[in-house]
Amino acid sequence: MRVMASFACSDSDIADAEILYQLKPGGNPNDQKAGAETWCSAFAPDNSYFAWSCGHRLVRLVPWKHKINNNEIEDDEGRQQGEPTLPTPKEKVIDCGENVWAVAFGSSVSSKCHRTVNISFHRFNFGKDLILATGLQSGRIKTWDVSTGGILLYLIDHKEVIRDLQFAPDGSMFLASASRDKTLKVWDLNDDGNMKKTLKGHNGWVYSCSWSPDAKILASVGQNKTVILWDMSDYSMMRKLTGHQNDVVACDFSPDGALLATGSYDTRVILWDPYTGQKIRTFGHMYPPPSFLMMGGANDYWLRALSFSHDGCHVGTLCDDKYVRFWSIYNEEVPVKKAQLVNALCCNYSPDGCCLATGTRDGNVVFYMAPMRVQKLQHLCRLSVRRVLPSTKVDALPIPQKLMGYLKYEN
Repeated sequence: MRVMASFACSDSDIADAEILYQLKPGGNPNDQKAGAETWCSAFAPDNSYFAWSCGHRLVRLVPWKHKINNNEIEDDEGRQQGEPTLPTPKEKVIDCGENVWAVAFGSSVSSKCHRTVNISFHRFNFGKDLILATGLQSGRIKTWDVSTGGILLYLIDHKEVIRDLQFAPDGSMFLASASRDKTLKVWDLNDDGNMKKTLKGHNGWVYSCSWSPDAKILASVGQNKTVILWDMSDYSMMRKLTGHQNDVVACDFSPDGALLATGSYDTRVILWDPYTGQKIRTFGHMYPPPSFLMMGGANDYWLRALSFSHDGCHVGTLCDDKYVRFWSIYNEEVPVKKAQLVNALCCNYSPDGCCLATGTRDGNVVFYMAPMRVQKLQHLCRLSVRRVLPSTKVDALPIPQKLMGYLKYEN
């Protein structure tokens, strides 16, 4: 019988990721009414707040930028991260009335500030306010004004648990929701939260979804090995990606949209070219690599969550073997950093890329220092090119094959 391990080398050969900060929910009077799990967390796009579901129906909003400044968190080279925020925002606690499975921040200011959204009339001033959306056990979605903690809209149409929420990154205030009712829905918050479209194509629970940086593609993953890409110009299915051997539970686009990372209970993370469906890299979490039979069953190495770094060079992953891993897209053999964490459920990179937030079953959040480096000029150029050119247009460029392969992340 083979002895399985978490790494292809000795774990002592892999650097340990440092703990940057920890958040604990503390005591709660509703102990008997709900579980304590941190199923979800999110950073505000401007790094001003961090939200996490700390169990017992509650979501806590922490002024993250202020926390960074007060704790003088530094990167590997001693540079302070974050800037003072005046006036100082205060921590808030929102009681959502039932278990919270998904949270997401939204703002009508584009993540790249490249698109202006003009709305003639709506009831809420989304142009100025930061919005928090919460997905609940009943299938309802509630949206909140972060500045006041007041509720704005109820979005009601899903029939089962909301597993994921994602705002479009182009500032349009479109919200995508993924549910156990086998559907995704797209809501327009600038149109009083009206539902634009229901996306049907999954034959089981939908676990997660992710917008491409230009908001033209929506990726969704779920039970029965399913990965689907949707064309958001007409809400049609672009393609299904085939390669996982178990339920697919997490997905995230790279910052240039050239890669899609998907994580599965089959112990693997796969990096895809979303425009061609080609597999680019595979990050294994069990060594030697398991058989297809073991991949498809309970193997104690289930992937729980992943997040793409904002430099486009690293992927953070959580696995049931009690490890947090930081992978480089240039090395699929061993991670560049690791840390031990029990019962991890969710993870998110901070917008400045300095840390990875990880949530656990006991309601705690642990922040790890992420690997950071000054990127090569050629990688920065590739990011710029791939933000505007899909793989199909890269193929048409009059450039050498080696350079074309580099632009497509093939070498």
